Amino acid sequence: MAKLKAFTMPKWGIEMAEGTIAEWMVAENAPFARGTVLTLIETDKITNEVEAEAEGRFVRIIAKAGETYAVGALLAVLSDGGEATAAEIDALIAGFRPSDTSFDPEADTPVSAVNADPVPVAAIAVPEGIAISPVALASAQELGIDLAQVSGSGRNGRISLQDVHQAARTPQPPVLVGAFPLLPEGPVMATPVARRLAALHELDLGKVTGTGPRGRVRKSDVMAAIANAAPAPQLIAAPVASTASGAPEIVPMSSMRRTIARRLTQSKQEIPHFYVRRRVRADRLLAHRAASIGEKPSVNDYLIRACALALLEVPAVNIQVHGTDIHQFHQADIAVAVATDRGLVTPIVFGADNLGLGTIAATMKELAQKARSGKLRPEEFAGGSFSLSNLGGFGVEQFDAIINPPQGAILAVGTARPEPIDDDGAIRIVPVLHLSLSCDHRAIDGADAGRFMAALARLIEQPALLTGN
Repeated sequence: MAKLKAFTMPKWGIEMAEGTIAEWMVAENAPFARGTVLTLIETDKITNEVEAEAEGRFVRIIAKAGETYAVGALLAVLSDGGEATAAEIDALIAGFRPSDTSFDPEADTPVSAVNADPVPVAAIAVPEGIAISPVALASAQELGIDLAQVSGSGRNGRISLQDVHQAARTPQPPVLVGAFPLLPEGPVMATPVARRLAALHELDLGKVTGTGPRGRVRKSDVMAAIANAAPAPQLIAAPVASTASGAPEIVPMSSMRRTIARRLTQSKQEIPHFYVRRRVRADRLLAHRAASIGEKPSVNDYLIRACALALLEVPAVNIQVHGTDIHQFHQADIAVAVATDRGLVTPIVFGADNLGLGTIAATMKELAQKARSGKLRPEEFAGGSFSLSNLGGFGVEQFDAIINPPQGAILAVGTARPEPIDDDGAIRIVPVLHLSLSCDHRAIDGADAGRFMAALARLIEQPALLTGN
């Protein structure tokens, strides 16, 4: 016998009163797995993907795409996968009563679109002196949790829904396996972090003087060598020394700087920016790059290729916005930020989706040299369907970039730093990139931005997918 549940309109935020079904992502009676995107729901502020909390199928979809429903309204009938008769489904629909969606600061609101049928909470005994929210009590009844063994994390020890779910899980202590190996030990003694930093910045460890025991190269030695080898170019003019009178010297903006200032000011004033951020493991990409033969593409070259392929998967981000018109491109023209002594320039790698890593590396090297020498032609930096700005080489961990109009989005990339991640239940310490996508909300929705970041993360974490051409 199937276990049926009501799939209802979720509530995101205190002010949300209704939502619109943008699209059903699964068909009626089609089985789905845990984590499958079931539907896209739009509100006046966001577009969210609703994912399945467990495997199952919709035995009846009631709500129609494009229509608006109040929070708590019945959208569909969910089955755990078993068969259900039409009479059973009709009985659930006839007996359904929307839950109370009024705001109560003392109550817990489960962040879920799948609500169980009403449960008589009087059937479970609550030990004296224990405070528990109504939804947590209903969940404890369903799961058979002994409330005396649950520690509340809410105000004054109040038991929340999260506390109940945590108590229902089988405790599994983390498995510590140490740092993920990136490079094999070479003739130079160095710490793992020093080796990763050296690989990231293309630094020869044999030329670095180690200050550790027996001359072992440490992180501080590599950082000092990087700073001495290539002082970071500045994106704005360096502070000018004061004159003898103490007053600063006034230096007028160059034509390029005035253009940058005008365009970025216009961008922030006229474009409604929103940001989507994600952490992505970079150890596999760095290892893939280290194992490549011949002249190695830079990390930025890999990112250009990954962005191009992700844009083909999510064309809604591969756009320009011109007034009330959206121009959607069929190839990925990636504008890449390059710092020069005159300001920031964004030469374009046209058709990056059709270029291999080696071609992208050669193209980008030529464009960067032209940009720094001021020899770029207008057609080499005008246009583009997407921008990439990477400040990882400057040690910046994370930042948000301003959209370069008329493009609809720009990706900001920070440096890869060692961080713990969950790798199939094991805790590993690997280099992690912090990505931030700035989007024009007039043309790009949150769901599209989320799909793009998911596609980009998959490509970065599986670098073999980037070497198809």
